[in-house]
Amino acid sequence: MSDTSTRPADLASDGAGRAADTTGRPVFPRRAVITGGMPYGNKNLHFGHIGGVFVPADFTARFLRDRIGPENVIFVSGTDCYGSPIMEGYRKKVEAEGYTGTIVDYVRANHDLQKSALDAYGISLDLFAGSGLEPAGPVHAELSDRVIRRLYERGVLVKRSTLQFYDTEAHQFLNGRQVQGRCPVRGCKSEKAYADECDLGHQFDPEELIEPVSQLTGTTPELRPVANWYFDLPQYHKVLDELMDEWDLDPQVRAVVTKTVRESLAAPVMYIQTKFRAAFDEVEDKLPAHTLHEAEGNATSFSVEFEGWEDRDEARGVLEAADIRFRTGKTLLPFRITGNIDWGVPAPDIDGAAAAAGQALTVWCWPESLWAPISFVQTVLKLDAESGAGRYSSDDWRDWWCADDAKVYQFIGQDNIYFYCVVQPAMWEALDWGLFQDTPVANYHILFMNKKASSSGAIKPPMAAELLDYYTPEQLRCHWLSLALDQKAVSFSPKAFDTSVSHKDKKTGADVLVKDDPRVVDPALKESAFLTNIFNRLARSCFYGAANVCDGHLPTVAPHDEVQEACREATLAFERAASVFDAHGALAVAEDFARAANKRWGDASKAAAGDDAAYEQALADAFAALRTTTLLMHPAAPTGCEEICRHFGFEPEFFFSWEHAFDDPAGLAAVLGETPEQHLIVPLPPRFDFFEKHPTQKK
Repeated sequence: MSDTSTRPADLASDGAGRAADTTGRPVFPRRAVITGGMPYGNKNLHFGHIGGVFVPADFTARFLRDRIGPENVIFVSGTDCYGSPIMEGYRKKVEAEGYTGTIVDYVRANHDLQKSALDAYGISLDLFAGSGLEPAGPVHAELSDRVIRRLYERGVLVKRSTLQFYDTEAHQFLNGRQVQGRCPVRGCKSEKAYADECDLGHQFDPEELIEPVSQLTGTTPELRPVANWYFDLPQYHKVLDELMDEWDLDPQVRAVVTKTVRESLAAPVMYIQTKFRAAFDEVEDKLPAHTLHEAEGNATSFSVEFEGWEDRDEARGVLEAADIRFRTGKTLLPFRITGNIDWGVPAPDIDGAAAAAGQALTVWCWPESLWAPISFVQTVLKLDAESGAGRYSSDDWRDWWCADDAKVYQFIGQDNIYFYCVVQPAMWEALDWGLFQDTPVANYHILFMNKKASSSGAIKPPMAAELLDYYTPEQLRCHWLSLALDQKAVSFSPKAFDTSVSHKDKKTGADVLVKDDPRVVDPALKESAFLTNIFNRLARSCFYGAANVCDGHLPTVAPHDEVQEACREATLAFERAASVFDAHGALAVAEDFARAANKRWGDASKAAAGDDAAYEQALADAFAALRTTTLLMHPAAPTGCEEICRHFGFEPEFFFSWEHAFDDPAGLAAVLGETPEQHLIVPLPPRFDFFEKHPTQKK
């Protein structure tokens, strides 16, 4: 298929098909894939999934569709169907609720709930798949087989016999989520650590887990050896180091990414409390080659640094035999590829690993989730080719994942940086398939009432669907995009869910909760005031004014030069912010511009009272500003903006295309071969609102 991407006229090609910079503007790829982090198939989506990952990803997907053409953008995500969290959720549902469906039924029901929540918020995914469900499941299984065989051929898979927890009372091996203890990584205070990772994403060996407890019987499980395949991640230390140097200079990669990755590139270290120093001195000569770093200042621990992780593992046995307690630091460790649970993508039986494990191996859910976006894109393109729809500029997945003129933007939470920014880049290099390194877009946590909330923790976040009983999707979309999660963790504090005490009632002495106090302003509605007041008022003024003065067509006079220049400057400023995923900054540009335009309209329309020519000039200025505001706000508030577009009388793909980003409404009509008099607007009903308040807010 030919590439029919559109781009503003003042951008030229750089020879590789990308829009090349001729005016100091950002450079965009010819094709782009956007991915959103995959939610586990054991639950519905809470607000953090939607507000922290999917809405920012959708903002970028919608912006890029407008900017480089919808045929050049694919936005995918899906339910992570496999792994121990799903097995454990299914087990509990069967035991506690008498659930009679299969595990596939269980996952499919949760997948459908997740998709329904995403649809309700207008998340414009080309495909929300399931790694174990049709139509993507077979494609994903085939790719998983190819990836593992390729890694083996490349000599980067190592078969290791490692220890796995076994519940002697339940007489079974425990999957990752069926054992819980304290994280052994120095500096981590997580009390929710599983077999080989904690809830903050730290990786460790099972034997390092502190105070493990079986979630099946409440007993202390024992460790028994099992054989699995591991990816030789430490081999790619230099590759990752060089990549971090590149990412340091890339304005699209946030500092939290390179900072977090470099923490994992540290040398293998053990930290030992100084009270064990005498015991350590007695066995130090039994340790592999190492460097001893004495405790400094008020530190209560000294450290022992080794050349490689194998040496540190050997030292562990020596120290444990001497009853010397220690904690380890972050470092690159072999990354597990296969597992010993039944519910997983079948792994190819290579070199007798299944026989050594005593059962068929499956792929651990984390590695297969790394290449799941590739299989999802393959599925999208396969379905497009089979249907003959021709929606995309290429049906070859390599044009999206391997080409010099393409980019993949992965939206993730900060706790997933290790997997997507350490393991995945190394794996892409190891596969040698020509996969370019993805651009990670990592957001900080979105808090709830100033505290970290988790559906599996003590503080339960509201589900995404619950919020829609009090707020409209566009109110929440704009609020979450304005939180600036690219800079720090920020609290989401919707008044409707705030059960803290505001004050005591003077008459009864009873506590009045914040959610019931009419004097308390709702923080979640700050951005809504712009939509329902400023933006709404500007749109209504234009369409009602044109009906009264212009006989229902566009103004026939050109906007003032300074108005056209303001439109252009706002468009360029928005583009710069959106190109580095700064939705907060982009929306601030649009809001400031619209507020100024609304004030200009108010002043000019009053001054033009009784003068139709002056009033039409004011309308021309307002229409130009409305066209620009609608273009810029489209990725954030698509439903209202598309309704404005409908009343403008233009087709959405034409109106929102940045090929015409600097054209005012009359300029757009001219592209279609129409004069302003010939281009009729769609009449607006009386007292019409493009951005409505939620019914609960109209009391």
